[in-house]
Amino acid sequence: MKKNILIIEDDPIMRLGMSHFLKSQGYNISQSPDGEDAIKVIGNNRFDLIITDLKLPKFNGIEILQKTRAISADIGVIIITAYAEIKGAVQAIKEGAFDYIAKPFSNEELLIAVERFFKFQKLENEVIQLRKTLREKGGLKELIGMSPAMMDVFDRISAVAATDVPVLILGESGTGKELVANAIHGLSERSDKTLVKINCAAIPETLFESELFGHEKGAFSGATEARKGKFEFADGGSIFFDEIADIPLSLQPKLLRVLEDHLITRLGGNTTIKVDVRSIYATSKNLKECVSSGTFREDLFYRINIVPIVLPPLRERKEDIPYFIESFMKHFTNRFGKPDLSISESAYNALLTYHYPGNVRELKHAIERAVILSNDAKIDIKQLPDEIVSGTPNFSCGKDDLSLEESLRCFEKQKIIKALSNTGGRKIEAAAKLGISRKVLWKKLKEYNLE
Repeated sequence: MKKNILIIEDDPIMRLGMSHFLKSQGYNISQSPDGEDAIKVIGNNRFDLIITDLKLPKFNGIEILQKTRAISADIGVIIITAYAEIKGAVQAIKEGAFDYIAKPFSNEELLIAVERFFKFQKLENEVIQLRKTLREKGGLKELIGMSPAMMDVFDRISAVAATDVPVLILGESGTGKELVANAIHGLSERSDKTLVKINCAAIPETLFESELFGHEKGAFSGATEARKGKFEFADGGSIFFDEIADIPLSLQPKLLRVLEDHLITRLGGNTTIKVDVRSIYATSKNLKECVSSGTFREDLFYRINIVPIVLPPLRERKEDIPYFIESFMKHFTNRFGKPDLSISESAYNALLTYHYPGNVRELKHAIERAVILSNDAKIDIKQLPDEIVSGTPNFSCGKDDLSLEESLRCFEKQKIIKALSNTGGRKIEAAAKLGISRKVLWKKLKEYNLE
């Protein structure tokens, strides 16, 4: 569909010249000779872009910009200015103009500015839609969280999903790295194609090459027929390497070649096969340490570490725990036919305050277990795993008059006090007991005035 552009310029020759040129480039063009006429035209029509001179009779370019922004923030504005008026153009940019072009300018410069705006608008709309889609997806199969850390993760996923760059997902076991991979593939242009998943820690080294690249008939003992590998199955789609740090060192140069040349060769074969695959990687290990120890190639590390996404452990985003509890309860009570089942106050408090070394996976399994074991209308603390129960301090933070946020802060504070008490005030040991870094503990001590 053609884009609608309004040109506001009091010089008739310049106005007609720009109009004629942009029409020849496929745009619908309207014209206004001054600010007053332009305001009327803008109010009665729908434009995608307005190109206006900064100095105009009756209303100047800044006033037109302000009135346009009041009508719709989606309408782009490009300011035309003389070199002596650059300061005014800068003010226009601060007020929301997309760009400015200084007189005299060529048709090519005008077209570049116009096309840059529409490319920017297209990308911005795509990102907005990606974010909306990602946030609307809920439940067990999707990522959950409203913490600042998870908002950063969502934004990073939105930014990379539409591209084909490799993505490296970092995080402890159980934080949801596979869910991030699912989201990236599901929001990409490859979503209608296959997402092939490989657990690098589960494949014997002797079978790895055949698993990835396939093999020809007779390539080894037992190869009675030719077989495609994971890369061929993923052609046109995405491939997810879970625990990439465990891929054999001998195979890493071949993986690097696929990333750079998009070519594979089946085991026992001589013919190269072109593959179009987007690669996603995940690991719970520190890859830089693996590079230092010689178990992971440095060139491969830099090739896959273009866009890292770091998933925080659950203990560092405890404000998300209530959302997980709600989601998991809804899922498992429906699954096991107990729709009226709820959680007692003591059990809920235990779930809120536990430090979860197994992260989200541990919380999910704890609730699944509790739903299965519960025979009453409420899940009691006795249905929870022993480690969650024993890790719960006997403090009175679950009073009915406290908000959820106040309860969380109270339990966190009491947990820190107990850890410091048990370690004789030794902060490094207390941080280790709490499962957080020393830096995070210092931050919490300051936050709760416990210094």
